[in-house]
Amino acid sequence: MHKFIGKQLVCAAVLAIVAALVWSTISFAAEAEQENLPVGTVINMKNWQQYKQYMPPGMQAMFAGTYFWKFPPDFQIVIGPTHHVLPPKSFQEYTEKYASQVKIVDLPDGRHTIKGYVSGWPFPQPAEPQMGLKILIDNWFAYVPYLICGNTYSGFEDRFGNVYREMATFIYRRLSHIGDPGQPLNDPQAQGMDYSEYVMVNFPEQAKYTTDLTIYYTDYTKPENTFLFIPALRRSLRLSTAARCTPFIGSDLILDDPRVNGFNGGFARFDAKVVTQQKILGDLEEDVNLADKWNNFYQPVFFAKPSIGKWELRDTWVIDVRRIPSQRSGYCYGKRLMWIDKETKMSFWQDIYDSSMKFWKMNVWPVVITKVPGQAPAITPNGWANQWDIQNDHLSFWAFKTPDGLSTGDNADCRNRYGQNMDDVGKYSTAAGLATVLR
Repeated sequence: MHKFIGKQLVCAAVLAIVAALVWSTISFAAEAEQENLPVGTVINMKNWQQYKQYMPPGMQAMFAGTYFWKFPPDFQIVIGPTHHVLPPKSFQEYTEKYASQVKIVDLPDGRHTIKGYVSGWPFPQPAEPQMGLKILIDNWFAYVPYLICGNTYSGFEDRFGNVYREMATFIYRRLSHIGDPGQPLNDPQAQGMDYSEYVMVNFPEQAKYTTDLTIYYTDYTKPENTFLFIPALRRSLRLSTAARCTPFIGSDLILDDPRVNGFNGGFARFDAKVVTQQKILGDLEEDVNLADKWNNFYQPVFFAKPSIGKWELRDTWVIDVRRIPSQRSGYCYGKRLMWIDKETKMSFWQDIYDSSMKFWKMNVWPVVITKVPGQAPAITPNGWANQWDIQNDHLSFWAFKTPDGLSTGDNADCRNRYGQNMDDVGKYSTAAGLATVLR
């Protein structure tokens, strides 16, 4: 009798284990299916809550209608295939060769620098300690072509529907730690410069030739220099290194915002911690030829319609980025939550809080797969970008294709763009070059 009962108990236990394994397998399969949205899935205002786990809080708020800026009733996101975009082989080789020697150096005042960096990703497999800071540094050095140029078509709008439109020429250039094939690691004209950002207003007429130039240095403890050329004065002014909250070319962005990777503040004066890991919706493939036509965007939020591009699930780290305590006083942002794509190290979305930790802005920075001369396709700013200011009910919108028919150019394409040689370091990457703006 005892043996019979014992056999029953053993059988029951085995059945329970088998059932648990089957249920675990079914659950895992269901989770795996849920983690990979089928191509053609349509996310709209009726079903968005089914997919909210793939959205940053700011995007969820736009679906929910929490703030003035919200998605319209006919809003849709269509899911397309997932893309995999690797940097050029030369960048990968630099990563393999030099990443093991890169170290973070913490300075007495709380700032950070790195030593041993040559090119490639400094921390291809970021891990603790200081994992969040390593991800931020990888984002800072994320691969983009060493030279990016073109014109942008912008719109700045308030809650009353008033729109200020602007066109500008931009030339963004990596001068040191270059990872492109056929290029030297450091440009012979770099002279200690790491990266330069040149933006000149072309329209409207009253702001024409206003030019902003920011220069970053290979000594990461050295603050960046920003120069503003003012046509009425026929000279340039050097802005204070503390003026990082200055509006960028009349927009809602500040100087620490506008960069291809989604963050322009560097890493020396910031701390970063990992909040979580999350799959979110990202946009890597777009028809950039449609980005200059306002009717291809949902109004008034200026969010791209499916006609411009489909979205896909991307694996991201979510990091909390804040000024170091010794330089936090007077800085406009309390924290910036950044969703960093694990494959490209780009930031697709950001939620930004003011100094009192009240929600302030949302950034979406779609980066697009683009053909680059002489190499495989790469990620570049080619399409559109947006920032919504939910405290002041403003938005700033950029299309990286203008009505004249040209989109962003890269590397060799910039040697003859709009009839100009934008591959001119002296003209577009130095303060002395600002003296040629009106010539």
